[in-house]
Amino acid sequence: MSLLPTLPLAATQNQTITYVVAVCAALLGLAAYVGLILVPAWQSYSRTWERVAASFLTLYILAAFIGLGAAGGAAIVYFWDTF
Repeated sequence: MSLLPTLPLAATQNQTITYVVAVCAALLGLAAYVGLILVPAWQSYSRTWERVAASFLTLYILAAFIGLGAAGGAAIVYFWDTF
């Protein structure tokens, strides 16, 4: 007997697909941030404190990308039925 609550099969599959897509998108975005922004910023400097400072400043770039993504998603939701 399972300790997990039982849900209808269709609802479970749709929810699982949504979670899998969200996790894959988050991992892909994190990998892109690390590979395309964080690593080049780290390699641009030789002193440890400069590398740490550059890495910290890349968080502003990450926040800007998250903001642009949220604004784009909000625009899609807002204008979905108008076009």
